[in-house]
Amino acid sequence: MVARVLISLLFAVASSAWGGQPRQLCLSCHPVHYAERGGCSGCHLGNPAAARKNIAHAGLRGGKYARFTLGNTVQNKESEQLLEQLACRRCHVSGGRGNRLAVSLDAAAARRTADELALSIRHPVANMPDFALREEQITTLVNAVLADSRGRHGDEGAPVKVHFTTAGTQKKDVFSTKCGSCHRLLSQRLAALGTGGIGPNLSGLLSPWYPKTFRNGEVWNSKNLALWLKNPRAVRPEARMLPVPLTVAELKELEALLVVSEVVK
Repeated sequence: MVARVLISLLFAVASSAWGGQPRQLCLSCHPVHYAERGGCSGCHLGNPAAARKNIAHAGLRGGKYARFTLGNTVQNKESEQLLEQLACRRCHVSGGRGNRLAVSLDAAAARRTADELALSIRHPVANMPDFALREEQITTLVNAVLADSRGRHGDEGAPVKVHFTTAGTQKKDVFSTKCGSCHRLLSQRLAALGTGGIGPNLSGLLSPWYPKTFRNGEVWNSKNLALWLKNPRAVRPEARMLPVPLTVAELKELEALLVVSEVVK
């Protein structure tokens, strides 16, 4: 009897704080916090109308993944800076911007839980870079993805291509023969290429979303790529990469593989 009275009082407090919104059954187990921001599901999702835990917690977003909803501009800025630093948009669309080389993060945020997003960063698929992030960084990055996806219902781009490495003998492309032993690439034309992990992932290299790492903050373009391949140490004296001699036709083919036409700005 006493328990029922206490629960009723909690519901009464919640109703007054949230302006007559439907009762939040979450409060039968959890204390009120940030009541001025509205109902529980506005930040944490889940099903606040359910009394059964497995139903109430379906799709639940833990507190650490709901930080972006608090409007803390410093935290949100740090989250966006990490997403930019890791150059996620060179493969993904996030916040309606980026390359359509891999799944849209806006769509993933709508279809996956925050825990599933974190898992995909912690244990990336074969052709995604392993950033070896700390847990706090993973949480920060998930907040960035969720913040950017607000008000969006996914990306309406072309389907992501699937590449089967055991599809039989095929003519080798110039990236696989000249670059693939050290680098990997998601190509719009031929999907996943390369098997190496020594050098950086070159997905989106000739797009606006690749980091400006050529020289002195310059972007990578066809001219700079040709200079780099001819003699990397002429660009960076301490470069470890050896020159890669290419014919005119090979260089043209490589540029075509590195270009991304499905760019969302």
